[in-house]
Amino acid sequence: MDRLPDLVLWAWERPVDLRALPPDVGVAFLAQTITATARASVVSPRRQPLLVAPMTPLIAVTRIETPAGDAVIGDVDELARAIAATMKLPRVSAVQVDFDATLSQRPAYRQLLHALRRELPPGTPLSITALASWCMQDDWLGDLPIDEAVPMLFRMGPSEPLRDGAAGRLRAPACRGAIGTSLDEPLTIPRGRKRHYVFNPQPWTTTTIAEAMHR
Repeated sequence: MDRLPDLVLWAWERPVDLRALPPDVGVAFLAQTITATARASVVSPRRQPLLVAPMTPLIAVTRIETPAGDAVIGDVDELARAIAATMKLPRVSAVQVDFDATLSQRPAYRQLLHALRRELPPGTPLSITALASWCMQDDWLGDLPIDEAVPMLFRMGPSEPLRDGAAGRLRAPACRGAIGTSLDEPLTIPRGRKRHYVFNPQPWTTTTIAEAMHR
């Protein structure tokens, strides 16, 4: 993970032009969405253009959705191969999985991450997004084969801990290296966080890029 920048911008499913980024800022872009159920999995690749400079570090993000909320999320080996395939996209240097796994889905998610680690080339950085509760009183990340968990301190629902002060209570070791925030929800970032992921609900512009860098 040390090869990745300290500031990473999330680029979701819309046309994105980030060619003006400085070379020390990375981009974690939505590469695909997998809709997974116990019966089948459907892979939907990114359909919107992403423009970045040749030297911009890229992280391929796979979003997993389970409309039925099944505890079984399908063939984990098949899912792992689909996620690992994003490493073959141009200039991708790391993989990130975005899955809000429920309590019943955690065993399957754990199996998926172990299968994914086996599929990835040796030394590939593996990151996941994490609900804030996973990093506080509900830590279950300790035995996962990941290099980083990114607690998302935005769009926090009623089941999540209070957002104010949450950043200081992220005690799980896997969550101590990074943090995820949104540009429209200002948050004081505690010292010691090496990597900061920033989401923007609006299109990235020169102004919003500068605001993310300032924070």
